[in-house]
Amino acid sequence: MRAPQNNIPASTDAIVQVRGLSKIYAGGFQALKNIHLDIRRGEIFALLGPNGAGKTTLISVICGMATPTEGSVIADGFDIVRDYRLARATIGLVPQELHTDAFETVWATVNFSRGLFGKAPDPAYIEKILRDLSLWDKKDNKIMTLSGGMKRRVLIAKALSHEPKILFLDEPSAGVDVELRHEMWRLVRELRDAGTTIILTTHYIEEAEDMADRIGVIRKGELIVVEDKVTLMRQLGQKQLALTLQHALGAVPAGLSRWPLALSADGLTLTYSFDAQKDDTGIAELLAALGAQGIGFKDLRSSESSLEDIFVSLVHENKEVAA
Repeated sequence: MRAPQNNIPASTDAIVQVRGLSKIYAGGFQALKNIHLDIRRGEIFALLGPNGAGKTTLISVICGMATPTEGSVIADGFDIVRDYRLARATIGLVPQELHTDAFETVWATVNFSRGLFGKAPDPAYIEKILRDLSLWDKKDNKIMTLSGGMKRRVLIAKALSHEPKILFLDEPSAGVDVELRHEMWRLVRELRDAGTTIILTTHYIEEAEDMADRIGVIRKGELIVVEDKVTLMRQLGQKQLALTLQHALGAVPAGLSRWPLALSADGLTLTYSFDAQKDDTGIAELLAALGAQGIGFKDLRSSESSLEDIFVSLVHENKEVAA
């Protein structure tokens, strides 16, 4: 077993340790660039990034489905290259694509997946999985006859069949209905509460905001931020105060230049962005300055940045945050 590289100590509670990971494809495209990441035992970790950022490549390497060009991955103490079978046995993967054994029944394909990892037959456990995923009444159906949402459930059942300690969900909500999405997240929470570590990628950022303990953002193959969700939103989130004016302005007066104000196109709304964590938000002084300028307002509303706002700023505004 290889030790973590670059003399970066492993977190004592890390179940996945990624050190100096890079992936360059045969054509020369570099999909991953020097990734360092610890995923904590028993957490839900959300990996966010735009299409082509490297999310699926990173998951593929950690799961042993792609060979890294450089670096190492340790999964529950096993090197994913050197100890492939032992490492892979700790991991369950729900891929984006709906690849299933079309002519097999639901029961047969889930039971077979368990056997592939050397697990003894356990009909009671397979039944529990199928019931949890509302698949029990479909257990004797051939997979080719199922809807797309049902096939997605089968993929989840296959990933859970060998009782993995680490579960990867790669865009699990893609193409599924709202009912399945809610059922799936209920199951994810139950798995986390039972000790399973969950790593997910999703385009539904509100789900990451609701579900995740920590957030990682990847852009152009580089991990640009890894942070506790609450800390990330506190550090990078802002609050906005929107003031509806009594009379339209043509421009923000020079006397208000010390405040970061945005004027709406119709000139009737001034929006002030501020850091709610500071002792002095500047709101009182702004309101006094508006009065001194003779600018009246008839309504004010406050709002707070969402995780989606933070994600967009990180990915599209080149805001660099140390991972």
